[in-house]
Amino acid sequence: MTRSVDLAAAEAMDAADPLRAMRDRFVLPQGVIYLDGNSLGAASPTVFAEVDIAARQEWGEGLIRSWNTAGWFDMPLELGHRIGRLIGGAAGQTVVTDTTSINIYKALHAAMGLRPGRNAIVAEGGSFPTDLYMAEGVAATRPGARLKLEGVDAPAIEDLIDDTVAVVLINHVNYKSGELRDMAALTKRAHDAGALVVWDLCHSAGALPVELDACGADFAVGCTYKYLNGGPGAPAFIYVAKRHQAEAHQPLSGWWGHARPFAFEQGYDADAGIRRFQCGTQGMLSLRALKGALDVWDEVDMQALRKKSIALADLFIELVEARCAGHGLALESPRDGSKRGSQVSFTQDNAYAIMQALIARGVIGDFRAPSTLRFGFTPLYIGYADVWKAVDVLANVLATGAWKDPRFAVRAAVT
Repeated sequence: MTRSVDLAAAEAMDAADPLRAMRDRFVLPQGVIYLDGNSLGAASPTVFAEVDIAARQEWGEGLIRSWNTAGWFDMPLELGHRIGRLIGGAAGQTVVTDTTSINIYKALHAAMGLRPGRNAIVAEGGSFPTDLYMAEGVAATRPGARLKLEGVDAPAIEDLIDDTVAVVLINHVNYKSGELRDMAALTKRAHDAGALVVWDLCHSAGALPVELDACGADFAVGCTYKYLNGGPGAPAFIYVAKRHQAEAHQPLSGWWGHARPFAFEQGYDADAGIRRFQCGTQGMLSLRALKGALDVWDEVDMQALRKKSIALADLFIELVEARCAGHGLALESPRDGSKRGSQVSFTQDNAYAIMQALIARGVIGDFRAPSTLRFGFTPLYIGYADVWKAVDVLANVLATGAWKDPRFAVRAAVT
């Protein structure tokens, strides 16, 4: 691309886009350019339809019978299988359950149990905070366990992986910068040292091709409300490689993880497969919303999606640097699209106020402390003209100083 791209050229790119028709599968407000699908994905009519059926018919009329007649009980496995196809996991290795934080807790405990005699957990100092909080919680329950952090205990995570390490917890895509890790290389590095790896896929599932089985991954967790568009608070997922399932024990031994939950036995006996990573009764309305959201993925070519993702972000970077120069913006994300997820971040000292001014004008991204403007590019419903128009608004906000309005400096609870 060149800096000669104007709105007409961007519209022509949209006309030639093989994914263009997917935009009609989502509900998007008029006058809004939504660049925050990396935080909460857009809704779709299929989601509304599934929730309506689940609430009005299956719950309202079927009542408790729907656990059997509507397939509620097996839905975490059914949806896990569908997500497994998107993250490169064969059947029987992924289940939709609980939250990302809870699943991290389960996976770390299970991994440490598979590596007795090792006491270290390795993670990124710049990880999404809940990953670190859960790792701290796991370490606190295991005598002698310790947490070693990239950027604190060593510059690179590879330098921390030695024969004391039981498990490496790492984000496939960094939530703030969008940096994409090499899954195959880092998994091999950990395995060569005898350690296991838990991959956090929150910012890569549904954003780019993921190949857990091909990379030899051990565990993975992720959410479904970002690129998978499952809705606010949608249930998370956990992947456990088949080779580990018989020996991997997670600490939250709830009845849905039992081998015979309706035998109502006094003692706990874990299911032999991926079911053992469930805990308590699942939220069926949320699961049904996710079921509707996943329907679109049966028609998506992930390679085409990745190609468009890189092109959208490249265009955004190019236009921002051409049209917003001199206003203190610095690219925080990798410039090379092959080393970046489906988001772009710029830092600026007044990032919060600038983002609020953008949102007020219909361009929705988000802010991450202390100074990051974050923009997500969801190829299923974002086009090249959206990118051009978003940068046009950003350039105006900066040039006019509109962000200096005092109301934009007032921090909301969610940023």
